[in-house]
Amino acid sequence: MPLPKIEEVRDLSDQELEERIVATKKELFQLRFQKATRRLEKPHQFKHLRHRLAQLMTIERERQLLAAQEAPEAEVDTLDDSAAEE
Repeated sequence: MPLPKIEEVRDLSDQELEERIVATKKELFQLRFQKATRRLEKPHQFKHLRHRLAQLMTIERERQLLAAQEAPEAEVDTLDDSAAEE
C-alpha cells in the first residue's frame, strides 16, 4: 500500500479535513492499543497513519496561516476607508 498523496488532501473542505484528522488520531490510538496487547498484525500501518496525519495537519496549518494573512489586510482596508472619510 503506497503512502497517501498530499494532492488528495488539498481537495478536501475544512470540515472534511477536521473529520479525517480526528479519524486518523483514533486509528493511531487503536493501533497503539493493539500493539500494547500484542494483537498488532500490520506494524507498517503506524508509518502510513503518521504520514497521513502529518499531511492533514500540514494542510490545516497552511489554511490557518492563509486565513490569518488575509484577515489583517481586510482590517487595513477598513481603516484606510474610515480615515479617508474623516
